[in-house]
Amino acid sequence: MNRQSKSYLFALSSVFFWSTVATAFKLSLRFFSPLQLIFLSSLTSVVIFSVILTLTKRWNRVFAQSKKDLLNSALMGLLSPTAYYLVLFKAYDMLPAQVAQPLNYTWTIVLSLLSVPLLKQKLTWCQTIGVVVGFFGAFIISTQGRIAQFKIEQPLGAGLAVASSVFWALFWIYNVRDQRDEILKLFMSFVFGVFYLLLIMVLVGGFDFRFDWHVLGPVYIGMFEMGFTFFLWMMAMHLTTSSAKISNLVFLSPFLSLVFIHYILGEKLYLTTFVGLLLIIFGILIEKTEKSSR
Repeated sequence: MNRQSKSYLFALSSVFFWSTVATAFKLSLRFFSPLQLIFLSSLTSVVIFSVILTLTKRWNRVFAQSKKDLLNSALMGLLSPTAYYLVLFKAYDMLPAQVAQPLNYTWTIVLSLLSVPLLKQKLTWCQTIGVVVGFFGAFIISTQGRIAQFKIEQPLGAGLAVASSVFWALFWIYNVRDQRDEILKLFMSFVFGVFYLLLIMVLVGGFDFRFDWHVLGPVYIGMFEMGFTFFLWMMAMHLTTSSAKISNLVFLSPFLSLVFIHYILGEKLYLTTFVGLLLIIFGILIEKTEKSSR
């Protein structure tokens, strides 16, 4: 198997695992609060990244960090996993998975908007069209099959799902500015995240759960949403001859996710979910075309 074939294998494995996590979120939220779920999942991610650091012999980089690096990680850990997943899991707790999952894909559109004040970039007309198309798609999804009424069902949940994309976009912007090793950055973000979440749980009394087989849900999420799958995607990017060959494979994930949502969670899929998701992806592709043409 050549390097590019291996790259496709790693990338498709990542896409598959990411496609399952929306279903895992909803199943786990039946037994845990959003705070409990993110804490247990983040703790699992710390263990996963610790294993990866050991296998790849990167621990020396952990202890060679400067005070500035630690401050950056403290900020990153506050954005994700803490704020991002707390808001996202609350949205999943309130919405059908088929609504929360595609709304979260608006983060790349939000990223374009945040790049104007934070990265001093200009929003072109083409990008503006992509933003409008994407958010119109988000609106259609939020109607939950009742587009004729032109009304958002569960506006708070929809608002939280879109708000989560703001935290992820901010995380992405600050992550790009940080030149440290990617695995190291993710490990440190989750270490700080676990610390923040532990403090919150102490303050609100969030330890009222049992360690039984239901814990497998948070463990699965920690492994395949936050931990091991990021490593698979990094390997895919490292092995590919061109990132463009695998980057668009990510767009398979939301559609494959709907298959799991329908057959495992039993949700009847709305036509508006497909239409809105296509519009969001179309809006993203408009922006990507604009950026690649520069």
